[in-house]
Amino acid sequence: MTTRSEREKAQKLNEQHQAILSKLLREDHNKHCADCEAKGPRWASWNLGVFMCIRCAGIHRNLGVHISRVKSVNLDQWTPEQIQSMVDMSNARARQLYEAHLPESFRRPQTDQAVEVFIRDKYERKKYFDKEALTTAPQKSSEAAAPSTSPSSQADRSRQEKERDKKKEEKKKEKEADKGERLNNTKQSECRASPKKSTEPAVDLLGLDAPGGGGKSSGGAAPISDELDIFGPMVSNPLPSANNTQPAQGGMGLSEREQW
Repeated sequence: MTTRSEREKAQKLNEQHQAILSKLLREDHNKHCADCEAKGPRWASWNLGVFMCIRCAGIHRNLGVHISRVKSVNLDQWTPEQIQSMVDMSNARARQLYEAHLPESFRRPQTDQAVEVFIRDKYERKKYFDKEALTTAPQKSSEAAAPSTSPSSQADRSRQEKERDKKKEEKKKEKEADKGERLNNTKQSECRASPKKSTEPAVDLLGLDAPGGGGKSSGGAAPISDELDIFGPMVSNPLPSANNTQPAQGGMGLSEREQW
């Protein structure tokens, strides 16, 4: 079951197709039937790309759908492919293709039987068909395809092109912003990673880093160690040796004996 929006869309598309068909029928070579030249054709064979009168449309139906597919200009629904086929061919190009070898003295038939014979010779047997025109037909159809576009399709294309241009500009701006952020990040990382070149050596106040044993000590470190050595005066005075104490003891023994 179709919704209301789908029906409106189909109606709008049908109106566009009717406008294209009406425009084609206003062209001089489409104002007459492609086969009998009767005025005001209101039928068409969309696969052959020709407009025709109602009598010739009946004959075309008898040919079979493998040769001709007939539709009413006003009463039937048309598809975009069918409309494009009519735009690409039309009566003038169809005559160049199907009546290329038609005799100059040929007169269009008027009776029903004569018209049917002519139509069968023309489309079924391809008696007057120009095979060389097939090579130029695709080129002509491509040239005719440009003006056949409806205003809505042209507007859609222009809108799509604008959207593509807008997306390209946005992507370009994003790339430029990302590039600027990367440059800023690299500059900051370089500033953080680079150490200071001029660093003063730390002064060893306690002399703990001085090598022991046979290592040479710097001249400036000795005064600092002397000042900080709180036990220096006590250790620096030498203790009396054992030899010196013995005479002292001996002397004291003699004096005591004399007193006694």
